[in-house]
Amino acid sequence: MAANVNMHPRVLSGMRATGRLHLGHYHGVLKNWLKLQHEYECYFFAADWHALTTHYEDPSQIEENVWDMVIDWLAAGVNPGAAKIFIQSQVPEHAELHLLLSMITPLGWLERVPTYKDQQEKLKEKDLSTYGFLGYPLLQSADILIYKAGLVPVGDDQVAHIEITREIARRFNHLYGREAGFEEKAEAAITRLGKKNAQLYRNVRKRYQEAGDHEALDTGRALLEEQHTMSLGDKERLFGYLEGGGRIILPEPQPLLTPASKMPGLDGQKMSKSYGNVVSLRDDKETVERKMRTMPTDPARVRRTDAGDPDKCPVWQFHLLYSAQDVKAWVQSGCRSAGIGCLECKRPVIDAVVQELAPIQERAQSLADDMKTVQSIVADGCMAARDVASETLAEVRQAMGLKYR
Repeated sequence: MAANVNMHPRVLSGMRATGRLHLGHYHGVLKNWLKLQHEYECYFFAADWHALTTHYEDPSQIEENVWDMVIDWLAAGVNPGAAKIFIQSQVPEHAELHLLLSMITPLGWLERVPTYKDQQEKLKEKDLSTYGFLGYPLLQSADILIYKAGLVPVGDDQVAHIEITREIARRFNHLYGREAGFEEKAEAAITRLGKKNAQLYRNVRKRYQEAGDHEALDTGRALLEEQHTMSLGDKERLFGYLEGGGRIILPEPQPLLTPASKMPGLDGQKMSKSYGNVVSLRDDKETVERKMRTMPTDPARVRRTDAGDPDKCPVWQFHLLYSAQDVKAWVQSGCRSAGIGCLECKRPVIDAVVQELAPIQERAQSLADDMKTVQSIVADGCMAARDVASETLAEVRQAMGLKYR
């Protein structure tokens, strides 16, 4: 439902609370957030409840991890004036919507999420036979739907999570979108479009529902998107009425595919703390130097005089991200001819990484020294998030017959 994206140009994204971030986070997520915060209404949250799905036995580090992560977000350039920054557990509406959605979500939908069995296999040492682990895709869905987010930035491997969110929203709207007097309310909303637009709406609705004319559907959606003075409730009714359904209470989000991160770990695998192959955003110059000087290189280069192949060397992946064309050409030529040694090859990327991290580290230190400001930013973000979330939850309660006042 492309219309819902335009009705709700809100982006929702979060990170599990795992502590200080590394270059993989910076290139794979944060750089994209820095761009999105100037294009959409963005809500970025620290997913502390999600951290409990796999680390419930030892939650001692979660709070510290949250603050370390938020400091790194801010130091990297996430702007609290442009985006709302908040902590998942401080917006309890997430939990209530999760509970309410659990009443309508078939168990099989959760069991078939691809990452469910994959993660169980990868984390064999943990007891993950809990509802929290099984239900974390549903909690993710609640995270998204509570803000009526139209777009969720994800990689290819996470699209399945957005699809289950869309299915849950669709099921909810099917079950509860037929509010009492829906047709009457929709017809009343049509009259508020004005005579000309009302006639156009009725015409395209008839063409779509009787003849399946998708151009007419697009025309009707565009017409509704242009109604800036109409209430959101009326818009949602008319989108549903146009398509022959009920009111769209929970819009279906769309995945906003992000380019795959090209940031490798120090050993050529994906950069991950669990692999011990990361350069953290707050690693000092000496630590960066030590880690990168000891990076493995092309195994064929046993001696300085042995020729190598940059494509088989993790260092080359860093050059692709950090080096200019002339440096890349120098590496290709020098490595293949044994004209340069591995330490020489590493020098430009070490310098580039240190230079990139310097301003981030300066801001991070300043923020760490002023935790009151960081906490105030998050408190403001939590308040703004709750304002939006409580509105959605009020609609959901009413639709499910749980509004008692």
